[in-house]
Amino acid sequence: MQINFPNETPAYSEYELTLAFPALVDGERVECMITAEALEDHYGAASPRLEDMVDAFDAHRERIEAATRRLLSETRAQCLVLRSGYVRFYEANWRN
Repeated sequence: MQINFPNETPAYSEYELTLAFPALVDGERVECMITAEALEDHYGAASPRLEDMVDAFDAHRERIEAATRRLLSETRAQCLVLRSGYVRFYEANWRN
């Protein structure tokens, strides 16, 4: 499975408190999301406000994409939401 991430600005959902960002899995676009809670707990977002979430996402994009790549591989590229618990588990067990 080949997974790439286009360098696009993530889309903010105030209702769901998430940032959405695309992945290309074997050439097919898959929408991925990360929760405000995960950004606050693991990537230093000061709040669930758009600016704070995007700043944390940009500062830690490589780590977020690595966790996303792992989850996409585990779920065979199904609908994807990175939650705080998964990030904690991923970083404790697989992060280099």
